[in-house]
Amino acid sequence: MIDIKENEELNILNHSCAHLLAQAVKHLYPNALFWVGPVIKEGFYYDIDLGDEVIKEEDLEKIEKEMKKISKDGKRIYREELSRSEALERFKDNPYKIDLINNMDDDTVISCYTQGDFTDLCRGPHVDSVKLLKHFKLLKVSGAYFKGDSKNKMLQRIYGVCFQNEEDLNNYLNFLEEAKKRDHKKIGRDLDLFMFSEYGPGFPFWLPNGMVLRRQLEDFWYEEHTKEGYQFIKTPIMLNRDLWELSGHWKNYKENMYTSNIDDKEFAIKPMNCPGGILVYKNYLHSYKDFPLRIGELGLVHRHEASGALNGLFRVRNFTQDDAHIFITEDQIEEEIVRLIGFIDRMYKVFNLDYKIELSTRPLDKFIGDIKVWDMAEDALQKACRKAGKDYKVNPGDGAFYGPKLDFHVTDAIGRVWQCGTIQLDFNLPERFDLTYVGSDGNKRRPVMLHRVIFGSIERFIGILTEHYAGNFPVWLAPIQVNIIPVNNEYHLDYAKSLYDLLVKNNIRVNLDDRGEKLSYKMRESQVKKIPYTLIIGDKEKDGDLISYRIHGDSDTVSVNKDDFIKLISDKIINKD
Repeated sequence: MIDIKENEELNILNHSCAHLLAQAVKHLYPNALFWVGPVIKEGFYYDIDLGDEVIKEEDLEKIEKEMKKISKDGKRIYREELSRSEALERFKDNPYKIDLINNMDDDTVISCYTQGDFTDLCRGPHVDSVKLLKHFKLLKVSGAYFKGDSKNKMLQRIYGVCFQNEEDLNNYLNFLEEAKKRDHKKIGRDLDLFMFSEYGPGFPFWLPNGMVLRRQLEDFWYEEHTKEGYQFIKTPIMLNRDLWELSGHWKNYKENMYTSNIDDKEFAIKPMNCPGGILVYKNYLHSYKDFPLRIGELGLVHRHEASGALNGLFRVRNFTQDDAHIFITEDQIEEEIVRLIGFIDRMYKVFNLDYKIELSTRPLDKFIGDIKVWDMAEDALQKACRKAGKDYKVNPGDGAFYGPKLDFHVTDAIGRVWQCGTIQLDFNLPERFDLTYVGSDGNKRRPVMLHRVIFGSIERFIGILTEHYAGNFPVWLAPIQVNIIPVNNEYHLDYAKSLYDLLVKNNIRVNLDDRGEKLSYKMRESQVKKIPYTLIIGDKEKDGDLISYRIHGDSDTVSVNKDDFIKLISDKIINKD
């Protein structure tokens, strides 16, 4: 999937099309006031105040028609630079533009763009003429608070996208249709994986099928980490404010933390697992012989997210990070990161996920520690990538406040990119917490700390996998692996029950559908539930002591003996095929 925001030509095209949208809306709704219309990864949007009028989905076609009319007229687009006083006068009737102007730095060049009868405040750049804006589509309309603050007025946000030609537009619209089919929220409901409640917005409830899927993923995580020499811990969910002040979270992250008072002292629910892991480290005396010390934790964390930002499992308020904190000496940095890259590579291959690496460097403002230490850390990450034979892209200023990081961006089955894994190199928290180990010379030394996740969070990764597989989970992950359907309960149910018992005995997750529904209905429902194997049990199977099965999405029926079927399923589970 192309990132429109990062593609210079498409960026300019889509930003220009946002102005075309605004001009059309102004023609149709003369009282409309506009705030901002930025380019985003998926196209563009514009936030609009329409007073008492409401734009509905069915109105988008009318707006598109007006946009095409303006485009066909072919007016040129002109740029004009303004002084602050001129800008304030020009946009005096729009409080949203006045707010933008008043919040600009003194040295900001203020400019506007005019096309025909429409002028908008904008930095640009734009295409030369509206006639270049032909291949666009308005996608949806939603609400959005002014400045993203629920205390402010709700505006109407119209989303759209624009391409250079009709073929690219149609390909993108087909992609969106495919992505819609894979929506994890819908699939999650259909497969009974998870739910949400108005009593806990942003806090997912895991249903029985979802718990099976989740436990398989967690068991896999523990198995692979055990092979890599990790030890496992579990730290408290709530800790004293003093700890968060020491770690720097109170200063840098407090607005995202949930707090409470206990015994007249202020506590915070952990937004990150790191400080708890550090306290575990400090519980023991350590020697250089202990290193690398790899400590893993599937730790539940809570972070406050704006209600408007919540999105299924992708953006929640509590989630389980697949954390590890690794303590090493400085001369082990490169080797350990190379090993980590190889480990992450192996984990992603199980799910058939390709990835790219991004190196995020020191933030401009919110960071702790010495700049020289940051420079050394960033250099170590670059060397490790090169040694591991991996290309990387530098993302300036996007590091965590305590250290630079490598981010792993995975690509799913339809080309969408998701940021999942990360390796964060941290010289600062060991200093803040006075972490030490005894070196080979008998002197106390400061360890280097690596923060690391692979899935990112269990919840979000399940959301990604649900859309990656379109709910057609591989056999080892599928909540129900086999569905048994007797053709006629009167004649075939006993044999179906014996098969059920046999499969359960062989640790295969199986469902017996003995409802009094028609066979065609039960077969169709088995497909809707995306169960990998459906067994049809009739006279042939009962009399021949056989199993006849259909694979999800396939209309062919295959008959085999029971032992061969159990071996087939078991091999797929063991090999994670």
